[in-house]
Amino acid sequence: MLKIQIQRDMILLENQIPLFILARLLGLQLGNPDQEGRVGRLVLKFFNPIGSERVEFDASPGQCGLHCLEVLWQSFLPSGLTRARTTEWQLYQHELIPCLTELMEAGIKFRCVFTKKLGDIRFNIKYGTLEIPYINIHQGTRSVFLNLIAFEQSHFDCREYITSYVMFMHNLINSSEDVRYLCKHGIIEHCLGSDAEVADLFNLLCQEMALDSKDSNLHNVSIMVNDYRKWKHFSLRTSWRASMAQKWNAWRAILENKPSMQSMATTSRVLDFLYGENI
Repeated sequence: MLKIQIQRDMILLENQIPLFILARLLGLQLGNPDQEGRVGRLVLKFFNPIGSERVEFDASPGQCGLHCLEVLWQSFLPSGLTRARTTEWQLYQHELIPCLTELMEAGIKFRCVFTKKLGDIRFNIKYGTLEIPYINIHQGTRSVFLNLIAFEQSHFDCREYITSYVMFMHNLINSSEDVRYLCKHGIIEHCLGSDAEVADLFNLLCQEMALDSKDSNLHNVSIMVNDYRKWKHFSLRTSWRASMAQKWNAWRAILENKPSMQSMATTSRVLDFLYGENI
């Protein structure tokens, strides 16, 4: 219990100790001054229960981060930080991703990917599958996300990877049923009281949160999902119209090929019916 309290205190943005100080102290203890990389790995190992099993740390020398919170932030970043190419048309699109239930109705499937990069959300347009990394949600998750978001918001030149992820999940999860589906498919695992608490968690995190969707690394993913959803809707309508046209052509062919006497008999019955209705 004491360890959890220390973890929560150390994750607070206002409590951050410069990482080079921790590296110097460890260097004095071990007799080797170059300890930034090792300090980073120890930080992630210490925050492992909060960080959802993410203990990898591969920062280059001199790029380990300002403090413990930035080390944790770096461990969540999506792989391949080169920004996805965005067309001029996409820059003017401000579409938010619909909730999970609506995406399922459009035929979109969901798959868990076991990556240590929380922002590695991909949309496989060939199979219509949204691939989302596994996340373990617990009592410390809210504090971790709040401080990571605060870190991004307080640095002008910092890309909002965690903010984008939280907003994406907030839009995706609209009810406890959505959470239950994600849990069933192994994307979310939680130890909260109910699935509704998970939905409330992302809702609370996004209150009064500012995000430039065009600068989000998940902007293109949202556009691809929405375009696929619209295409599926158009395809279903086109398929329905083609089916109805085919049936109408079949009916018309049957009527045109009927013998004239049968057609006259049918017409007579219709006229008799209409005459009887009018008497």
